[in-house]
Amino acid sequence: MKAYEAIAKVTSEGIELPDSVLQLLPSNQVVRVIVLVSEQTDTLEQVDWSRLTAEQFLAGYEQADNIYDSI
Repeated sequence: MKAYEAIAKVTSEGIELPDSVLQLLPSNQVVRVIVLVSEQTDTLEQVDWSRLTAEQFLAGYEQADNIYDSI
């Protein structure tokens, strides 16, 4: 399973994902969605650190790690 993180906007019509993310998603396939909503106490710096942490964690993922996906 792959994970993509992006900032999205909630509108009256739904959630707007950036085109760069939409291009990565498979067509006509069910996906699992996790929605994280910033709390009032989250500062921009905390959000940036969280994003950096996730990016660095996923950057360490390699094809050889696929063996653990089927466990």
